[in-house]
Amino acid sequence: MFSITGLDSLQKTLSEAQTALEAVSGELGTLDFNPENPESIEAAIVESERLINERLGAYVGNTIVGPLIQQMKDTFRTAVIEKAAEARLKELEADDE
Repeated sequence: MFSITGLDSLQKTLSEAQTALEAVSGELGTLDFNPENPESIEAAIVESERLINERLGAYVGNTIVGPLIQQMKDTFRTAVIEKAAEARLKELEADDE
């Protein structure tokens, strides 16, 4: 006969991950920034990271949620930069018309 150990730890990890994911379902927050101003863009990125930390910071040590936190931060950073670039491009196109 054999026994499997660590199931309590796994259950705790999974339970925390479920709670964390529920905490970020829906709208995380609103970011306002000036796409022409690099400092404003960076401030929006910092704010997105703060919002993520606010919701998920308690789970940073969770082996499932911890890596997701960094991935979310990277995704939001990319999204803010892309939105700023899109806005600048639209403005340039409008100026050309």
